[in-house]
Amino acid sequence: MTHPLRLHVPEPTLRPGDSPDFSGVPIPKAGSVRRPPVDADPEDIRDLAFTIIRVMDRKGQAVGDWAPDIDDDELRTGLRHMMLLREYDARMLMAQRQGKTSFYMQHLGEEAISCGFRRELQPGDMNFPTYRQAGLLIADDYPMLLMMNQVYSNEGDTVHGRQLPVFYSSKDHGFFSISGNLATQYPQAVGWAMASAIKGATNIAAAWIGDGSTAENDFHAGLVFASTYQAPVVLNIVNNQWAISTFQGIARGGSGTFAARGHGFGIPALRVDGNDYLAVRAVARWAAERARANLGPTLIEYVTYRVAGHSTSDDPSAYRPKEEGSAWPLGDPILRLRDHLIARGAWNEERHTQAAAEIRAEVIATQKEAEAIGTLTSGRLPSPAHMFEDVFETPTSHLVRQRHEMGV
Repeated sequence: MTHPLRLHVPEPTLRPGDSPDFSGVPIPKAGSVRRPPVDADPEDIRDLAFTIIRVMDRKGQAVGDWAPDIDDDELRTGLRHMMLLREYDARMLMAQRQGKTSFYMQHLGEEAISCGFRRELQPGDMNFPTYRQAGLLIADDYPMLLMMNQVYSNEGDTVHGRQLPVFYSSKDHGFFSISGNLATQYPQAVGWAMASAIKGATNIAAAWIGDGSTAENDFHAGLVFASTYQAPVVLNIVNNQWAISTFQGIARGGSGTFAARGHGFGIPALRVDGNDYLAVRAVARWAAERARANLGPTLIEYVTYRVAGHSTSDDPSAYRPKEEGSAWPLGDPILRLRDHLIARGAWNEERHTQAAAEIRAEVIATQKEAEAIGTLTSGRLPSPAHMFEDVFETPTSHLVRQRHEMGV
């Protein structure tokens, strides 16, 4: 007997109007996940792709084998980076709503991932980021004025208005140019890491991708080359539960977790609490050490939640419960690190309030400086001459003619 075939289309558990419910998300106790040696065989740590590495418990204490040795000053610096990124987000979102820029993408709820990871890299290492890793720049003290100039596409924009807002680029700060084409950064990062190894250099690469983009061909191609050539690269997947309006189940398929994708390629895979700054630092340190020791790539899945919309062009209330972000069980990364610092006697509520006010004043002052140069609708804009530069060493005849016709 034959039966009609049926297509299975995964559906999210909840939709707009439903009450947020994350009871089905298994969250292990902080400190309960073992930390293997850096040279562990991937086959011996397969279980780490199906759990969540956590360091900070509900009381703000750092517990377990993964708790990193980081001093108070460095942790306060990390807290400041996350607070700075969040305030920057708020001001740029407001600027977009005011028509001063065409587009913006927030990092709300994901600050610990990029800010924490960057502190475990060394000068000369290269990130191949997506559009939600601006913390890589902030945690490396990249001038915020230049970031704002890029968002405003004004005369001070280092990429001369030739990229979408938030598509930053800085070779000196290990931040490869962002691409609007999803997943391209994976084979690029692996290729860069292979080149570093071929040259006998000491620099490693880090690839970044969102959960939805792991369905792209480039993601799998990157894993093939990373595995085959044991490239010194850290392969990061930011699982923030939603790819624009599509929930993670579509791209994840039947693998159970995104980290488990590494198993098919013989790549060690870790799954970590992306809202735990200490846990992020710990796994980044582990993976970077492995790459520098010529032990090959590591795949890391950061479990987090995109609190804001995908971008300023998105309305998340159309596809998920309105209060889902506040119900996320792994909490707010900034508040969790604040509570940890208070628990160890290195911070207090008064200092936190003061720091927030100082950061807000700093960001507002920088914004005024950027807007004095120009915004999308006013001030000094990049010269049209930039359209003809940085492509050909010797411009072609038709470009020379076009530039002459434009008078630039």
